[in-house]
Order: sequence, then C-alpha cells, then structure tokens
Amino acid sequence: MVSPSHEAMHRIFQHDPGLFSRVSRFLDVDIPKPIGATALPTDLTEASPVERRVDTLLRFETAEQGPFLLAVEAQGKKDPDKPASWAYYVSYLWTKYRLPAALLVVCQDHATAKWAQRSVSSGPPQLPTLTLRPVVAGPHNMPVITDPEEARADLVLASLAAITHAAEPVINAILKALSTALRDAPEDVADPIVEFTAQGMGNRPAKHLWRNLVAADLSFYKSYISEEIREQGREQGLEVGLTKGRVQRGAEDVLLVLEQRGLDVSDAVRGRITACCDPEVLRQWLTRAVTALGAEDIFEDE
Repeated sequence: MVSPSHEAMHRIFQHDPGLFSRVSRFLDVDIPKPIGATALPTDLTEASPVERRVDTLLRFETAEQGPFLLAVEAQGKKDPDKPASWAYYVSYLWTKYRLPAALLVVCQDHATAKWAQRSVSSGPPQLPTLTLRPVVAGPHNMPVITDPEEARADLVLASLAAITHAAEPVINAILKALSTALRDAPEDVADPIVEFTAQGMGNRPAKHLWRNLVAADLSFYKSYISEEIREQGREQGLEVGLTKGRVQRGAEDVLLVLEQRGLDVSDAVRGRITACCDPEVLRQWLTRAVTALGAEDIFEDE
C-alpha cells in the first residue's frame, strides 16, 4: 500500500507546479521559470497487460525553451528495478508527447538519494545508448528552513523542506518555523500545507511534534486532517479512534472540496465516497481532491 509520506513527496508538486523551478536552484540545474504548468494523466500503461504509472506528471510551458515534461517519483528506499522503470517512463513520455522529458526523484534519506542520482546506462560500456540521469531532491540538497520569515516567504518550499528532512535531527526546528509561519496564512493556503506536512512525516517521531504544533499554534484551522492532528496532539500522539460522525464529516469534506472546485461529481463517485468507513482512505481522497483533474481521479491508485 502506498504510504502517506510517499504521496506527499510527489503530490506537493501537483499542488504547486511552480515549486519545481524554485527547487531547481538547489539541484544545480538551470530551469527557467514556467509561464504555465499543467498536471497530466499519470497512467503510462500500454496496450499490453503491463501497467506502469509515474507518481506525478507535469507539463511546463517556458518562454525561453518551450514546453517540457517533468515526471516526479517519490522513492523511499533503494530498488534495483527502479532505474529501468524510470528509463521506460522517460522514453515513453518522449515518444507519446514528443516533448523533452525530465525526471525528478524525491527522497527522505541520504543513502537513497545518493543511490537515485547515479547515472545508469543501457547498453554495453562502449555503447551507452540510453543514459538516465535523474535529478534528486533530498536531505542532501533541500534547504534547511528554520526561520519563520523564510518559511513564510515560500510555504510550499518550507513544507517540502520538512518532508525531505523528516528523518534528520533538524526536523524539529523546521516544523516549528513552519507552524509559526502558517499562523498568518489564510485557511485555504494553510490547510494543504498542514496536510502535506503531516503525511510527509509518515510514522517518524516528528509526526507527534507536528501534531502538537498544529494543536497549539493552528487551532483555528478546521480541515479534516487538521482536526485529527489536533485531537491526536492533545492525546500526546496516541492514536485515537474516529467516531462514526467524524467519518461522515470526512466524506462530506471530500465532496465539499470537489464541488467547490467545480468538478462534476457523479452519483457513482458520491456513493463510493459516502459509503467509505475507512478514515485513512478518506484522508487520501481529501488530499487528492485538492488537485484532481476530475472527481473520479481521487480513486486513481485503487
């Protein structure tokens, strides 16, 4: 099952596609600021039974270089099969869209980041026909944002900094700066940041600090995940069961976000959401509802 931290590492780029151009300066690559960005379908399945999906896929428009594609992959650990899959993604996207395709891998530990950024070639040494060179964002190059003013200047980047440093000793200072910066942010801006950050902590000890900070500093936010964070913070990080009424409100929150964004919610989609009794699934659907292109896209991985 896909973990919440995995989802946060790549979906944050869907939430704010312009984040990549701001992150690129930490990756030693010169990416022009986009004048437009579009989230594309992530399904790379061919007519054959093999199914392949990239985590996040974005199309950028630039004035200097024209359009290009960016595939974002969240990688939690070393996987010897991944480089071949990534090479497939990039070559398939190039073939399908006839556009330059780049790959960004987001990691949360130094060992995985070092492994992911290696160049891998297909072909014998003297004939490296296809070479994969991903750019990697991780604790080795993402900024350590511990100043609330710096966090306030770019809340999404500050959230990504927290996500990529979730296992680092500095995470406590990053989370405190972010929670302080969010006090002045409008609710519709702060809620996705609160939730991306909560998911990005996964099961690490820092999740308890974030829940306590949200409970203390952001008590006026009313989103579904924020409510759960506050309740768990009051219990000092202990898991608390959600009542039937809370689950019902979670389903209502998902529907509200979809409807407020002007998406068409069919009877089938509405019925599936209201019938769900799993709070973890509802949390995932709520996060996806913020950026989904269509209401049914919140179920894309299920």
